[in-house]
Amino acid sequence: MRETTIACANIVTGMNYLLLGAILMTAHSASAVTIEKVAYAGWPNCYRMTNGEVELIVTTDVGPRVIRYGFPGSQNLFAEFTAQLGHSGEATWQARGGHRIWVGPEAMPMSYAPDNVPVHVVLGADTIELTEPVEKNTGFQKTMRVHLAASGSQVEVTHSIKNTNPSVRKIASWALTMMAPGGTAVTGFPSRGPHEKMLLPTNPLVMWGYTNFSDPRWKFTEKYLILRQDPKATLPVKAGLWNKDTWESYLLGSDLFIKSTTALAGPEAYPDMGCSLETFTNADFLEMETLGPLQSVAPGQTISHTERWSLHKNVHLTDWTDEELDRVLAPKLK
Repeated sequence: MRETTIACANIVTGMNYLLLGAILMTAHSASAVTIEKVAYAGWPNCYRMTNGEVELIVTTDVGPRVIRYGFPGSQNLFAEFTAQLGHSGEATWQARGGHRIWVGPEAMPMSYAPDNVPVHVVLGADTIELTEPVEKNTGFQKTMRVHLAASGSQVEVTHSIKNTNPSVRKIASWALTMMAPGGTAVTGFPSRGPHEKMLLPTNPLVMWGYTNFSDPRWKFTEKYLILRQDPKATLPVKAGLWNKDTWESYLLGSDLFIKSTTALAGPEAYPDMGCSLETFTNADFLEMETLGPLQSVAPGQTISHTERWSLHKNVHLTDWTDEELDRVLAPKLK
């Protein structure tokens, strides 16, 4: 994506969250999942969802957006841009941080429609559903439904885009997660095999005009593509690929975030020359992006795209090799 560098990006830590988040009222609870209204980072109308093992915070003064995912009292795995937190009503799109929905393929101004106004909230026992007003300039309406498991760290996020225009639009759902700086992303290629058994290509590996695979932030192994976020590296880089079992992980300290989805069709059905996953970094953050297939969406029709998230603590890698990544990642991907 064409992200511009945000010079004033100071990251709010998990400990700062403890000072910023003041609980205002208990809105909804279940036997294992609790949902409560909180003030967070200057926004008075956020919701915190927790099962005691992990927590998420969604914004409702702007959005739909998940601004925090982490272990209670610990670091936020998602990026936060201090100068843009707590504000709303801006005329232009704001990066802010966290996780959001976009419309693909990337286009200006369609993808960059501002999400700077309050959203409609529906609370369930273990779900939060956030729906924005219809976007004036695009005619699309986005909804994010977040479901937290009763135990463990599993989260299911469903991204929906409704076409309220009077004509058909060919678009793709695009789910983007901005990760806090200083970590390393890993994604896997489709299954590898010997030449004599795999005569046909298995997947595209897609470049952008600013992609530079000689950049030291990249590392390739036989099975994995690795991208390191470096706050000192000012030039953006991006790559994409298709994988039926699409996933990407991000290791920040000893916390590991994994998001995954299942490709619904072959690469020929996906945007950006066949990408079900794209990964981007600049000096301020690393972005993990999954996409749904391109679809012709009739007036009044809605398309959806679902990701699965998990979070793991005390994760340690001794090297960035296939053997070590298999040892650490394979059990968690199951």
